[in-house]
Amino acid sequence: MRPPRARAVTRTTAAALTMLLAAGLTGCGLTIPTDPDGTLGRITDGMLRAGASPSAGLVTVEGDEVSGPLADLVEGFAREHGAEVTWIVDSEEDLVDDLADGELDLAVGGMTDATPWTTLVSVTRGYPGIPGADGAPVVMLLPLGENALQSALETYLDQEVGG
Repeated sequence: MRPPRARAVTRTTAAALTMLLAAGLTGCGLTIPTDPDGTLGRITDGMLRAGASPSAGLVTVEGDEVSGPLADLVEGFAREHGAEVTWIVDSEEDLVDDLADGELDLAVGGMTDATPWTTLVSVTRGYPGIPGADGAPVVMLLPLGENALQSALETYLDQEVGG
């Protein structure tokens, strides 16, 4: 067993190293969470490219109009960031390909937390409180690694429909 003075020195050294590492990362312009492709920064005061796959009670498509509870949430998130939404309507599989290729910023449909797409895209937490979900844990899909975007979206969804 080390004497109390040695433990205090170890703790002080660890705290100093942590502060030095944090200062070093901040000095490099690195923030956590981060978006390697800068998606949240591009969306803010810009354009949110959203994909929609029709799903009864959640996403309705009539002509060029996308509506429903999930569309309302996407539009609300975009407004919160000063963005306008451009909708792309397609099959779930094609939307996943567009997310993986960087052509979309997020996608909605009837996907739940049991989605099989987790190796190709990132998935938000499940939100069973979304109107029209009938208690199913509905998720939104995002590009892999865009953690700042996902964090901002989940914070918004937590406020709007609960976590």
